[in-house]
Amino acid sequence: MRPIESARPKHHLTAVTGAVALLCSLCAAAQAQSAAAPAAAASATDGDKNQLEKVVVTANKRVERLESVPLAITVIGSEAIERSNARSFEDITSLAPALTITYGTTPANNGINMRGIGTSSIGIGVESDVSVVVDDIPLGMQFMAFQDLSDVDRIEVIKGPQSTLFGKASIAGAVNITTKPVAGPLRGSASAQYSTDNERRVRVSYGGDVAENLSLRIAASSNEFPGNVNNLTYGSKVNGSNGRTFMGKLAWRPTEQLEIELSPRYNHTDTTCCVLVPTSLTPLQGALLSNIKQLPATTLLAGIDIGPYNRDIRNDAKTGLASSDTGLGLRVTYDMGNLLLTSITSAENYKAEDSRDQDFVDAHTLLYYPLANGKPAGVDQGYLQYGTYDIKSRTQEFRLTSPDTGKLRYVAGFFWAQNVIDRHFVRGYNGIALTTPSAYIGNTYNRNTALFGQASYAVAPSTTVLAGLRLNRQNSGYVMDMGAPPPGDFVATSHFESRGNNENSTTGKLSLQQQFTPGLMAYVTGATGYKGKAYDITSSLNAQTAAQQPVASESGKTFEVGLKGNFLQNRMTLNMAAFKSTFSNYQQNSGNYLPGTTTYVTRLNSIGGVQTHGIEADLAALVTPDFLLNVSLAYTIATVTDWKNAPCYNVPNSPNGGYNAECVLKNPAYGGTNTQDVSGKPMPNAPKVKGNISGRYDIPLAGMSFNGFVSADLRFQSKVLTNINQDPTLGAPGYSITNLRFGMKDKSGVYELSFMVNNLFDRHYANTGFTGFGSWSSKAPNPVVNVTSTTWTPARDAFRYGAVRLDVKF
Repeated sequence: MRPIESARPKHHLTAVTGAVALLCSLCAAAQAQSAAAPAAAASATDGDKNQLEKVVVTANKRVERLESVPLAITVIGSEAIERSNARSFEDITSLAPALTITYGTTPANNGINMRGIGTSSIGIGVESDVSVVVDDIPLGMQFMAFQDLSDVDRIEVIKGPQSTLFGKASIAGAVNITTKPVAGPLRGSASAQYSTDNERRVRVSYGGDVAENLSLRIAASSNEFPGNVNNLTYGSKVNGSNGRTFMGKLAWRPTEQLEIELSPRYNHTDTTCCVLVPTSLTPLQGALLSNIKQLPATTLLAGIDIGPYNRDIRNDAKTGLASSDTGLGLRVTYDMGNLLLTSITSAENYKAEDSRDQDFVDAHTLLYYPLANGKPAGVDQGYLQYGTYDIKSRTQEFRLTSPDTGKLRYVAGFFWAQNVIDRHFVRGYNGIALTTPSAYIGNTYNRNTALFGQASYAVAPSTTVLAGLRLNRQNSGYVMDMGAPPPGDFVATSHFESRGNNENSTTGKLSLQQQFTPGLMAYVTGATGYKGKAYDITSSLNAQTAAQQPVASESGKTFEVGLKGNFLQNRMTLNMAAFKSTFSNYQQNSGNYLPGTTTYVTRLNSIGGVQTHGIEADLAALVTPDFLLNVSLAYTIATVTDWKNAPCYNVPNSPNGGYNAECVLKNPAYGGTNTQDVSGKPMPNAPKVKGNISGRYDIPLAGMSFNGFVSADLRFQSKVLTNINQDPTLGAPGYSITNLRFGMKDKSGVYELSFMVNNLFDRHYANTGFTGFGSWSSKAPNPVVNVTSTTWTPARDAFRYGAVRLDVKF
């Protein structure tokens, strides 16, 4: 489906009085407080207005100016987050061209890609390629990041292997999220938003110094979006989400040298995403689900106008994920004069229930699905898949940081972490082969201990050398019991385990930095990365493949050159980087012979390797004191370097046995299995071109108590494949989306009222969901004519919508 500007549907602007009224009292109170304390809400001075905001990062575990750090980093500040109306991790990928997402069948199967590299085979036994760190605390599993963002101060997208300071599972990069600080004068802010497609958002935060040595901050948010797909079965919306988040910070400074900060947090998120929406079924007349005459498409899909931009489905079971995440962080810092000692302790427990409507219709299909004897099963329910996750993460870090002055600056530390992950999975119904029945209870764990250090030394007034090293030891393993799904209770029929697998790894970083002028710096950096051993905890595990566990760890290395400049008296910044990264033993499901045998199996394995190279640029320019322009661009070529026995894909009516032309049928070199060589082919979800251009123009209004503003955002990316097997039918076309925002802002900075039109030109697009839905045939009994189907899962903003938002400070 090529995104085009379709016929414009009718959009009725829903009354927004209720959403605005939620904050009217806060706004009035804020104005009264502003009159009492004008200094706290004063507008920027002329000097500030004529310069860009200074951007700091903590990518090197100390606070530094962005232009002084020899790394490719895209920084998204709180103002940019608010301006772009971002509320989730998916929204952040629109602002950072190096980031993309691999979408799975549920959010628990989503993965994050950096520069086109990410984890394609996702499960509880496979670590991520991109780590997500919140306030120096790494998330136990990558998909835990897919929840509402709340009270965020800035997001640092740190590109390339970052294992030296951020540990394993940062082999492709790291996303470092910092929430807002706790100290300062007591202040609060709140916002409410309502959209024409019934999205509701409310956020409140308040905090500051409550005593001479005590600070407190609390933040809460609620987000509800019913979805942009109609489930005709229940007359409800799906493909949406809702979330509740609470965060707190309590900082106590008993002495001038000691500070203790406690940070509890809680999030509950419920999504109904990842539904497959039919866009074609050919031929429709006579089409039967699973070739069963009692399941005709004309009945199962009644009322659905199947077409390229269809938004209707019929599902009688939920597809999505409901999760609860509870965590606690403790940070203790002690200033020893010439050293800063930091201790960071965390505990987190994440629980989730996932489910999927596997027959994609609202009929009780198991009434008609056949048993082994060919007779209908007669089970009065549909075909389902569901399960649970229970993730417990614990971390402890001790860090010594030198002062920011002097020729030599360094950071050194000790890190310990433990993740224990339990997974219960059920698919189908025992005895009904069409449901591919399976059930298992699996557990994986990994414990990591590391020593790390990084130092920079000014060998000359304008030349600095930086070096880092990390020594990591990982102990990991798994236990798995496999059995049958309902109707009976779970009884283990096979047991597999592999425990106590130890591995030592060493990663490092070396860079040379040259400061040509106070505003112009160039650097060259080399780094290595590591990702731990993996385990194939899936329903396909058997005795043969279990004997090959664990799968070898990944390794990576990168070379990068960059240029960072600050020009025109801090009115323009430019960050550019060219890079090449290679990864060996890339963990991916693939086929191979079992060692010492002639048995060929498909399992989680290590393929030869993948690589990525390209050029990136971030530009910020204060064109006039009232006009701010931001441009971020990435040109990336991510490819498979060596995979000669990749799986083929189906091509209906293909003369090559129904497979793609490159497929070698019954390849004798690989056990008589159908294979293809995809060496040199593109990685999935890796657009060659991706970018974002945004601008905001403030409109001074003389004689008024407020000023106006208008902003626009254009994001775009080229086409991508969504599967590593290169099937073009699973490709997502390129697209561009334009968002417009305008409104008014109180001159004292107390309130801002904005109106938004997202997807201004109504360009319909999807990032995932192209797999088709179910197995359809056009005649029963035989002969059978195959029916082809296509689907999509429309993105959040695949259809134009408007919104109004009110922000106040008090």
